Amino acid sequence: MYIDTHTHIYLDDFKDSINLIIDEAKNKKVENFLLPAIDSQTYPQLLQLQAQYPNQCYAMAGLHPCSVNTNFQSELQFVHQQITTKSIVAIGEIGLDYYWDTNFAQQQQQAFNTQMQWALDHNLPISIHTRNAMGQTIEMVKPFAHKGLKGVFHCFSGSYESAIEIINMGFLLGIGGVVTYKNAGLAEALQRIDLNYLVLETDAPYLTPVPFRGKQNQPSYLTYIAHKIAEIKQLPIEIIETTTTLNAQTLFNL
Repeated sequence: MYIDTHTHIYLDDFKDSINLIIDEAKNKKVENFLLPAIDSQTYPQLLQLQAQYPNQCYAMAGLHPCSVNTNFQSELQFVHQQITTKSIVAIGEIGLDYYWDTNFAQQQQQAFNTQMQWALDHNLPISIHTRNAMGQTIEMVKPFAHKGLKGVFHCFSGSYESAIEIINMGFLLGIGGVVTYKNAGLAEALQRIDLNYLVLETDAPYLTPVPFRGKQNQPSYLTYIAHKIAEIKQLPIEIIETTTTLNAQTLFNL
């Protein structure tokens, strides 16, 4: 079986086809779906999907860095409430995103630190979103990693050097559709990285892998990511399947 460790199939994009989407994924042996949170507005949809598929869909709680703005403190209060009252497998997705603007960079950092501390307090892993901020994100994680924090750098597309820094902190790399893109450079880095540090993800509906790039992503496409990794590492697909699944089960205590 496969585990999609990062997918937003609770969004409105899938509202009218969610049963079909999950059935298609199961036909491709994708059995579990980890649902990272964005903010309080989308959280009811996330919880509804988990309730609908309790043994397949697993909720996270967290404030996405792109949702950090003037009301981030109240959003953090909401996240803390979910952590303390709901059944969740991780805190995420959390981190830093300086791609669109840096107007709330300081608030993003504050929210990230706060949520990492909560993860330590509650013995939960984290799912990290970082964009145009890899170096700073790694430096912010390091002191928490020294205290035992675990997690995954979701949608990893960085350099081999960044990958080694992340692995040395005890964190995993979430590999998605980017690995199938011709000029991404990720394949070269993965050739030198042990499979024991990788988990698979789609980030659906975003970052659709080749040959479906340009269309809506979905969890059933996870197998294309797995086959690409098998090709890169010259390993049987069964090894990719079993190892990445075990990595995910161990990290998220599934």
